[in-house]
Amino acid sequence: MADPLHRIAFFKAARLFATVLCGFAAAPAFAAPCGDDPSGFRAWISAFKEEAAASGVSRAVIERALRDVSYDRRVIGRDRGQGGVFKKSFEDFSARLVTPRRVSRGKALMRRHAALLAKIERQYGVPSAVVVAIWGLETGYGADNGRFPIFSALATLAYDCRRAETFRAELLDALRIVERGDMKPEEMRGDWAGEIGQTQLLPSSYLQFAVDFNGDGTRDLIRDTADALASTANFLQAKGWRRGEGFREGEPNFAVLLEWNKARVYAKTIARLAQALSGETE
Repeated sequence: MADPLHRIAFFKAARLFATVLCGFAAAPAFAAPCGDDPSGFRAWISAFKEEAAASGVSRAVIERALRDVSYDRRVIGRDRGQGGVFKKSFEDFSARLVTPRRVSRGKALMRRHAALLAKIERQYGVPSAVVVAIWGLETGYGADNGRFPIFSALATLAYDCRRAETFRAELLDALRIVERGDMKPEEMRGDWAGEIGQTQLLPSSYLQFAVDFNGDGTRDLIRDTADALASTANFLQAKGWRRGEGFREGEPNFAVLLEWNKARVYAKTIARLAQALSGETE
């Protein structure tokens, strides 16, 4: 990632909690135990394949997506090594991310994609600067969407005992993305916690909020900037974005930025970068 620590601690799990619970409640009982080392991983994968099939995912998709998965120690290392990045002061945190270079690049991209962003704003009511700010903070404007194989990353976290239920649901949803035809398994690379695409949606959010904005028949948030940015705006609108209202702390839409990431310091940084991109001063 261009900024690999800025979203680690929260995984967007809080804003996905209801979706995860619903998916878990509908799933059959899961027999294989979790583990804290790779010794039981292969048996876990075999049992998970049965659960996925019982949940309605086709055997062909299951085998294709999971045949090469492996226990990824790098993922466990990242998970265990989460630091106190969100405990930094807002000034320290935002100064590292809202840099002149990031602002300049964002403004250039806003000019390049002006027509697309205007269309997105008309449809979803979310200002261009907010969408582009999220894009810039999450992946450096799509420059680094992540290099972890999504299925191995999610399988590792789903097998691990720390948040097994949450990531088992995300792994099932990743399979459903393949079954829906949005992406092939080998195309699904992202961050170590399973986030996918230019603005880093977990699979559950990908299924719920991804849109085919350019009308080519797929929801491709990795390669297609139109789909990625429109899907981000769709998420924010669905979470209650109020057209024409402010988004700084204390204003109506700040609560929606907290739906994107529960860390207040991060939500405030989105707002600060959006202000800089639109030429506003604090």
